[in-house]
Amino acid sequence: MRKLIATALCLAATVTATGCGATVEKSADTESAAVTLTNCGRRVTFDKVPERVVTNDVGITELMFALGLEDRMAGFAMPDDKGDLTGVPWKDGYEKVKWLSKDQLTRENALDARADLVFAGWNYGFREDDGFTPDALKKLGIPSYILTESCRNGRTKTTRGIMPPLDALYTDLTNLGKLFGVEKRAAALIADFKNRIADVRAQAPKGADRPKVFLYDSGQDQPFTSGRYAAPEQIISEAGGVNVMHDVQDSWTTVGWETVVERNPDVIVICDYGDMSAEQKKKFLLSYAPLRNVPAVKHKRIFVLDYVDLVESPRNPSAVARLGAYLRTVAGKH
Repeated sequence: MRKLIATALCLAATVTATGCGATVEKSADTESAAVTLTNCGRRVTFDKVPERVVTNDVGITELMFALGLEDRMAGFAMPDDKGDLTGVPWKDGYEKVKWLSKDQLTRENALDARADLVFAGWNYGFREDDGFTPDALKKLGIPSYILTESCRNGRTKTTRGIMPPLDALYTDLTNLGKLFGVEKRAAALIADFKNRIADVRAQAPKGADRPKVFLYDSGQDQPFTSGRYAAPEQIISEAGGVNVMHDVQDSWTTVGWETVVERNPDVIVICDYGDMSAEQKKKFLLSYAPLRNVPAVKHKRIFVLDYVDLVESPRNPSAVARLGAYLRTVAGKH
């Protein structure tokens, strides 16, 4: 997550295009009409509908795919492992759109692709260290859209998150729907996601039966985890758990192991990505002496989700459902 950072239906009843690809809902003036959106608290005007979008990372790329916007893309950047594509209805997008980089976007990628929009986020492509920022791209004549989960919140120079994470997902789908003229598709996706999550919430443990959950991303000296503004916060809460780092007003961040021990999680969710496999992470957690009396470790209650499940993406509702099913099996046992 330091470095890089649900399956949804095609919803054929709401669109007229064939399959999930999409030149849909266009009016006669779609190509020329300016669109003004609020992105990370700022009003941003786009003079035209982008036709050569480049995206950074899997969650952002799949937001475009879920809206059927492959034909508006010039390429994407992401590592080799996109997570399990089984059951992902927009997986064909990966075959249709050019893979620009197996690391992260660069200025050269954007220029070579003749990008007319870069869709990325802070720590999801945008970064200060080598000047790949929205302001730098603007000077090159390339507009940007910033992933809402990653918006900087002003508490420090690096803390991120300005709204609950599922609201961030719905905000981006709504904004992209407006920008690309696919409002009905975006609204249908959002309605579907909300209904599916509501179904899980209705079955979720209540009150004192809600397990306490710690999200483990990586790190052995200090764990990298999710505060209240990253996707795991609401994935955990909607599934029926309580994020033990709920009070941390940041998205992805580092804490101390002593804080984890003190908060005594009943369940640990592992984020599966990177050079260290989920099995290796599990082995470390189960053998790390300071955690030996923590209920999640003592009872080996460890659940694995893919990276793309746990960053803002259209796979979030599926992650809620899968984690919810697991938490119901341990509810009341802590």
